[in-house]
Amino acid sequence: MATASLASARVSKSILAPYVMAFLATVAGLFIGAALNPFLGGYLPYLTLFPALAFCAWYCGVGPSILSVTLSLLAVRYWVVPIAEPTNSYVRPIGMLVFLLASGVVVYMGEARRREIERLRTEQCSLEERVQERTAALDSANRDLRTLSARLLQLQDEERRRFARELHDSVGQSLAGLTLNLSAVRTDIERLAKTANALSESEAIVQEMSKEVRTISYLLHPPMLDEAGLASALRWYVEGFTQRSKIQVEAEFPDDFGRLPQELETAVFRVVQECLTNIHRHSGSPTAKVSIARFNGLVRVEVSDRGKGIAPEKRHEMEASGTLGVGLRGMRERILQLGGRMEIASNGPGTVVRVQVPVAHSAETAAA
Repeated sequence: MATASLASARVSKSILAPYVMAFLATVAGLFIGAALNPFLGGYLPYLTLFPALAFCAWYCGVGPSILSVTLSLLAVRYWVVPIAEPTNSYVRPIGMLVFLLASGVVVYMGEARRREIERLRTEQCSLEERVQERTAALDSANRDLRTLSARLLQLQDEERRRFARELHDSVGQSLAGLTLNLSAVRTDIERLAKTANALSESEAIVQEMSKEVRTISYLLHPPMLDEAGLASALRWYVEGFTQRSKIQVEAEFPDDFGRLPQELETAVFRVVQECLTNIHRHSGSPTAKVSIARFNGLVRVEVSDRGKGIAPEKRHEMEASGTLGVGLRGMRERILQLGGRMEIASNGPGTVVRVQVPVAHSAETAAA
């Protein structure tokens, strides 16, 4: 049915082609009937003309079918059966009348079928257009959602940067002044051993608080990331992470890494930070490795560990439904907004997170 509909549609695209095909089919039927005339009898050429007429009604349309009927009647009357008959014979007119009526029925059925096929084709085109419109609307909604996610992440980074600056400028300066005052008081009352010991402990506590505030401020948004670049900020963070978590982290950064767009540097730093945090919380690995490379306009980041990996049922759930944790979802949305991609592999002991981001696309996104 599909092949017949396609052939009918191709024939109907041309104005002259249906008439040519109807003429050729009728001529073929006439020649076949003439060849079989000695075997079938004088009034049986209609048997070979009916297939030609059915073909015209099925594929060519009403006009070509009428042409086929007219040619058939003229040929039967003057060529196929040119025998002499009595003037009062009604055999030939009756045969032609029956053929004409049967032809009308066939043409009507063929035209009804053609119109039904055309109606189905029109409904199919309309349905395809609606599907395309719904698909375009869904794609637009997905793009808007990704843009909103990227904007939320950007606002989060800006808020962290402001908090870090406020902590460093206000609380840090106040603590530094308090440390100086306590040091002066301790110098004046050294003769009082108990008081001096208490002041020394207080001074040590204040220094520890100052160190913790400075660490929190740097972890929220390290100033070194804006001033010295991604490589220096990551080296500083890896060293601090090793001291705090007792996890030995191997860092591989090229010496000539250079600077990247601010948005891309922030995204890569957050990815490494989130990966190391997950290793410390979930993997139980004593070691980790951070590798960053830049070539052919791409930045590639790889963070791996030798821990217990992701459970098979959890990995199956992530692959089947696409659900990730909040941290992993944030990393993925940030990387997708920059035109990159993120892969998580955990087929054996340990887990590997790979990220690849184009530098040019990141620069255009930051400019926008």
